[in-house]
Amino acid sequence: MAAEAVIRLAAMLAAAVTIAAVPASAQTSAKPDPTKIDCRNGANAAGADCAKGDAKSATDTAQAGAVFLPALIVDLFPNPVVPPAPMPTPRPASATPPAGSQAGPPPGGPIVSPTDLVAVQPPRAVVGDFVPDEALVTVDGDAGAVQQIAASFGLQVRSQRQSRLLGTTLVRFGIPDGRPVGVVLAQLAADGRTQRREPNHVYSLQQAASIVNYAFERIALDSKQASGENVRIAVIDTGIDDTNPALAGVIAEQFDAMPGVPIEKRDHGTSVDGLIAGVGALEGMAPGARIYHARAFEGGKSTMDVILAALDWAADQDVRIINMSFVGPKNDLLGVACRNARALGVVLVAAAGNNGPKAPYGYPAAFDGVIAVTATDAKDGLMPQANRGAYVFISAPGVEMVAPSGAGSDVVTGTSFAAAIVSGAIANLIHAAPDRSADDIEKALGATARDLGPKGRDNDFGYGLLDIKAAEAAKK
Repeated sequence: MAAEAVIRLAAMLAAAVTIAAVPASAQTSAKPDPTKIDCRNGANAAGADCAKGDAKSATDTAQAGAVFLPALIVDLFPNPVVPPAPMPTPRPASATPPAGSQAGPPPGGPIVSPTDLVAVQPPRAVVGDFVPDEALVTVDGDAGAVQQIAASFGLQVRSQRQSRLLGTTLVRFGIPDGRPVGVVLAQLAADGRTQRREPNHVYSLQQAASIVNYAFERIALDSKQASGENVRIAVIDTGIDDTNPALAGVIAEQFDAMPGVPIEKRDHGTSVDGLIAGVGALEGMAPGARIYHARAFEGGKSTMDVILAALDWAADQDVRIINMSFVGPKNDLLGVACRNARALGVVLVAAAGNNGPKAPYGYPAAFDGVIAVTATDAKDGLMPQANRGAYVFISAPGVEMVAPSGAGSDVVTGTSFAAAIVSGAIANLIHAAPDRSADDIEKALGATARDLGPKGRDNDFGYGLLDIKAAEAAKK
C-alpha cells in the first residue's frame, strides 16, 4: 500500500511539472471573443459592438467584393407594394447586409446633413429592377474596340453612342446566353478598356394617389408676378399631350429617347410641364418658361440607358434646370451624368420618392448636387407616402393639386409634382437674376426655407417649406 501511495504521488508531481511547462497562452481558452466573431460576420455585425467606419468607406467595402445586384424596385405608379424579385446572382454574404454597409448619398455636397439633422433611419440605397440580359459599359476606345470586347465576352452590341455628360462611349451590351448580369459585369472588369460597368437599371415615375392650385400661396410666390420668361427647363418624363391648352406655346422642343416604344400614357409628363410653366386657367409656377421635353418613360418605367440619352439631349439644349420626377436605384453612370451636368451650371431637381417613411434612399434625388424635393399638403403637412432621409433637401406643395393631364386636367399627388413646383419656382429666381449660379440658388433655397419639422434640417421636410420670396431677397 505504501508503495502504491508513493507511485500515485510521483505521478501527480509529474503532471504538475508538465502543466507548468506549458506556455501561458496555451493554458487559456481557445474560444474566440463573441464580439470579434460578430464584427467579422456580416450577418451578426449589426448587433455587435463593432467599430463603425464612415458611410463612404462602408459602401466602398461592400462594392469591393462580388458584383452586388438589386432586387425589384417598388412600383411607385401608383404605389402598390411589390415583393422583391429573385436575385439573379447569390450575394456573397447573408441577405441582411451589415448595418451601415449602404450609406446613401456620398459626403461633401449640399445633401450632407448638418449636425442638427435628426436621423430616423440608417441610410440605405434604393435597390431596383434591371434589364435581365443587358449591361451598360463605358468603353475607352473606338467602334473596333467595342466589337472586340463583344466578341471576347460573347456579347451583342445593342447600341453605342458618345455621351456628352459621361465624356466617353456608352455601350449597351446584350447577353444572349442567359448569363446573370452580375457575372458579365465581373468578367468585363478584367478588360482595361471598360471603364464603368453597371446594370441597365429601371426607374419609376413618382405619382401617388389621385381645388385650386394652392402652391403659389404656400411658397410665397405672387401668381400675378410669377414669370420664368425665356428660362430653359428640361423635363425628363412620359410623353405629353401638347394639344392641351395649358401647354400652348410652352414646349420649345421635344425629344423621344425611346422611339421604338409606342406612346400610350401622356398624363404624368403633361401634369409636370403644366405645373412648371402652364398657361391659361391652369397656370404654372413659371409662365413664359421654355420647356424642352424628353420622353423617356412609358407605363411609368424607364431604363438607365434611355434616361442617360435624355440627359445628354437636355445638356445639348443649354438648359438652366433639369426636372427629374422619377426614382430608382443608385447607379454610378447616373451619378457621373448628374455631377457633370451640375458642373455645367445646371440646377438639378428631383423627386424624393413616394415609397413611405421607411423607404431607402431614392436616386437621382440622393446624389450630391441634386435638389431632393418632398411633398406637402395645403396645411403644410407631409405627404404620408413620402420618403424620408438625410438626402431630402426641401419641401413643396404636391398633395391634391389640380394640374393639366392627357385628358384635360386631374387632381394629382406625389413628390413628382412637388419637384415640378420647385423647378418652376427656381425659374422665377433665374428670370429675376440670370447670373445666379446653381450653387447660389441651392444655398438660398436651404437658407430661407420655412422650418416645418424639428429645428434645423430634418429627415422629413429637409430644410423646410420653399419660400421663393425670401430666396429671391437672399440673392445679394
